[in-house]
This record gives sequence, C-alpha cells and structure tokens, in this order.
Amino acid sequence: MSKIIFKKLISLFLTLFFVSLIIFFVFQVLPGNPAEIILGTEADEAQVLALEKELGLDKPILVRYGNWIKDILKLDMGTSLKYQVPVKDLFLRKLPVTLYLTFFSLFLSLIIAIPLSIQITAKSDKWYSSIITAITQLGISIPSFWLAFLLIYVFAVKLGWFNTLSYNAMSGNFLQKLSKFFLPSLAIAIPNIATIIRYMQSAILDEINKDYVRTARMKGLLLKDILYKHVLRNALIPVITIIGISITSSVGGSLIVENVFSLPGIGSLIVQSISSRDFPLIQSVVLAVAFMVIFINLIVDILYRIVDPRIRG
Repeated sequence: MSKIIFKKLISLFLTLFFVSLIIFFVFQVLPGNPAEIILGTEADEAQVLALEKELGLDKPILVRYGNWIKDILKLDMGTSLKYQVPVKDLFLRKLPVTLYLTFFSLFLSLIIAIPLSIQITAKSDKWYSSIITAITQLGISIPSFWLAFLLIYVFAVKLGWFNTLSYNAMSGNFLQKLSKFFLPSLAIAIPNIATIIRYMQSAILDEINKDYVRTARMKGLLLKDILYKHVLRNALIPVITIIGISITSSVGGSLIVENVFSLPGIGSLIVQSISSRDFPLIQSVVLAVAFMVIFINLIVDILYRIVDPRIRG
C-alpha cells in the first residue's frame, strides 16, 4: 500500500509540474506589459525598462520559470504587482470564503442527492420519480453562473429574501454565515445534485440486481429498507467517487459563482488579477487551486484502495 501511495505522490508532483508549465507559459503570451500597467500610460521607456529589470521581466522566460518554481517550493508565492503585498497573504485572506462556499455547497449536494437517489430507485413506479428524473436531466445542463443570476433575480430582486448587493460574507456567527452563503451554494449544488442522482441511481441499480438483494426481498424485507441498510453500504466505492467529484466540482463552481455574488474569495481574486495583468498573483493562485484539486483526487484514490482490496494492486 505504501508503494502505491508513493507512486501516487510522484504522479501528483509530475502532474503539478506540467500544470505549472502550462500556467506559466499561457500567462506569458497574454497581451499587456505588467510594468506598463503598474506605471501607467504616462511613464517613459526608461522607467518601464527599470521596473522590468526590478521585476525580473528582462530575464529569459525559462530563467523566470525556474525562479518562480524555486520560490514556490519554498512556499514563497511572490509579491502582487497590483496590491504590493505577498501573494500568500492575499490567498490565505481570501481562502476561507472559497472553503465555506465549497463545503456548504457539497453539504447541500450530498444531503439532498443521496436520499433522493434512494427514493427514486425505491419508488421508480411513482409519478414523482419521473418528474425528479426529468429535473435532474435539466439540472445537469444548466451552468452554475446562469443559476446564480436566476436565484438572485427570484430570491433577492423579486422576493427580497436575501441581500446580494453588498455584505461581509465572513461576518456574524456560523448560522449567519450559512444564510449568506445559501444562495451561491445552492447555485453550485443544483448541477451537483443532478449529477450525483444519476451516478447513484446507476450504482444502486447495479447492487439491486445482485443475489443478496433478491434473497432479502424473498424474505419479505422492503426494498427501501434493503437500500438503506445494505445497498448503500455496499455502494461505498461509488459514494466515495461522488464525494470526490462533488468536491472538485464545488471548487470550480465556487470560483465562478463568487464573481456573480461579489464574494471576496479566490475566484474574485483571480478575475481581478487577470484584468490587471498581475502575473505573480495569477500564476501562484491558479497553481494553488490546481494543487487543491489534484490533492483531493489523490485522497479519493487512496480511499478507494483502503475500502476495496480488489483495487489495491
């Protein structure tokens, strides 16, 4: 098992290496000179060249990449060109908002989707199961940012139940924070719920066709009881898969939805840094997010192998 984990860690670092290459070189070809943006249009050529030298922009691109990677390995994410503060400080300041949004949307997704999946499977002959199935098909096709605008229009503009114009998302106690994060989390959760239901239905139906379920039904046990007491436990691998997919999807959704709701999270920070050509900030933050996603997938993969011995080899 330790050898497998070691191989997975090597794979993680290799993946991060290639991701870092893509991130760095993509942002190098974007139009706009950071030195000119910082100094403004009134700066002369000498001032621009001096700042480029100070920022290291006069060095060859491979040298700049090497210096950036060395700093990252020392947990130095560089200094923001726009804010003139360490990128790590900005990242850690914005991270709680993104984490709250990610895990609250994940919580909503799981507590709604898993019971619904079981209910739909157990009551497949009921009319409302067909309606829920049709809604899930629709939910998969609707992007989170469009749902975010729709939720704002209905619940904030028309009904006035939520204030989405301007607020401090991290202020107040835990319940107050949850109320502030409810709408953006719901915008992320709805497509997740639809995906989880489809995935869970498939996994549950595979289990239902097995001998132990047929035996339990012949003994007179209700299908719903069998699903909760036996099938769901035996479908643990798909559940772990769903959690991993949902976390990854929630992270991506959070970065998008933050900008719709003006939440001061990592997603908003990335958009602001792109508009100002703040390359040290963009590169390091995007790489940090990529690391989070890859690390989550690594943990999920290790959990597979712990739960199911058949895939340990």
